[in-house]
Amino acid sequence: MNSPIRLLGCVALLPAVASAFQPLVTDDTGTQGAGGNQIEVAYNRTDSKAPGTRDVTHEVPLVFTRGVTDALDLYAGLGYQRLVPIAPAPVERGWGNLTVGAKWRFHENEASKLSFALRPEIQFPVSKNREARGLGTARASYGVAFIMTQETAFGAVHANAVAERVNYSDDALNAAERRNLYRLSVAPVWNVAEGWQLALDAGVMTNPDRTAKARMGYIEFGAIYSPSKDLDLALGILREIEDGNASTTQATVGLTWRFR
Repeated sequence: MNSPIRLLGCVALLPAVASAFQPLVTDDTGTQGAGGNQIEVAYNRTDSKAPGTRDVTHEVPLVFTRGVTDALDLYAGLGYQRLVPIAPAPVERGWGNLTVGAKWRFHENEASKLSFALRPEIQFPVSKNREARGLGTARASYGVAFIMTQETAFGAVHANAVAERVNYSDDALNAAERRNLYRLSVAPVWNVAEGWQLALDAGVMTNPDRTAKARMGYIEFGAIYSPSKDLDLALGILREIEDGNASTTQATVGLTWRFR
């Protein structure tokens, strides 16, 4: 097998597929309701730099969500990636891990407008060849998120506590990466005009690179325009922080469509 490709940036923070409140990293407790459906599609461009090297990743994730009950969603997602490392390494492209999961809103207080949810998920393995090319993990990975949403006079505040286990089949990657990853994040969202929301998302998380310090962070600015109650257009700019000499910036453009 060829030596595995290790791209810069936080693979745990910036997955090809995620079920979240576009364009944010932090999820909310909202579900689709019994019989409701949602399709999310996005384009993510991630630019990662370190002294003497640079990687650019292009991702197109697609997530389908189905409301089983008013408080329970099931979802599945898959993302296509194009990885552009510095020459002479080859450009790689292909599908990443298939992700399936659920979101269960187990508590909701209408008087205080406070709700909590759990979101377990599993990522099914790709082939060892695709793992070596940097397109995913060839062993199943899994995680769980604890989610809080507090509605406010200005909009809402969302908070997440996330734990994830990343498993590679390649022993070199298992040795090079921190595989137990954690994230704590908070995202206030403001209703600024009819159909418009602005958001700030910030968090602290595990740096998967064992050669770097264990904790790093991120900050993101986002805007959401909803021309109708069933359609959202999203734009986000994210920057990782406290990652030593490395710097990672991601731009996201996303569309969310809900239907029955």
